[in-house]
Amino acid sequence: MHLPLFLETLRLIDGQWSNLHFHNERLNRTRKSHFGAQTLWDLAELVVVPAIVQKGLYKCRVSYGEMIEKVEFEPYQQRLIQSLCIIHDNTIKYDFKYQDRSHLNHLFAQRGEADDVLIAKNGLITDTSYANIVFWNGEHWLTPDSYLLAGTQRARLLEEKVIFEQKIRAQDLPKYSHARIINSMLDFEMTYNILIANIQ
Repeated sequence: MHLPLFLETLRLIDGQWSNLHFHNERLNRTRKSHFGAQTLWDLAELVVVPAIVQKGLYKCRVSYGEMIEKVEFEPYQQRLIQSLCIIHDNTIKYDFKYQDRSHLNHLFAQRGEADDVLIAKNGLITDTSYANIVFWNGEHWLTPDSYLLAGTQRARLLEEKVIFEQKIRAQDLPKYSHARIINSMLDFEMTYNILIANIQ
């Protein structure tokens, strides 16, 4: 039996890691759950940062199973997401950051003219195909408590009380004015707003 491979996608800016504590926590939780690992990894110690990526903004993809399989760096350019297509799928499961994204890719392919999909499961809003999401209600940024993947940026923003969890149904969306997507590569303060009218 082939054990699954997992990913951590980290933000490296001018040679410094972002949210490293949250990446290490998720990685070690995944290793313990799937491989029974008791020792704790620290990605800062395991990943060598080449001199060529010491300046600027880079995405670092760490593929791992029982051991680290591959480390890749690439320059990062934020995708412009202005519209979302709501896709209902009651079978989707992505509670760990698997390397196999075939189910998510299948849903993404159904986005039509939209920039990405917003996945609803059992009537509850979860995530987009590659990010968690938050909604502005005029007072607070709220993120669905029915998320698919516990993102590292999401975890940090919750801990810092920048965002708050809320049960959000697909039919609740008109209560909000706009949304933002959040993931490990995005600076929350610089993330684009998505008008609720552009989520169909």
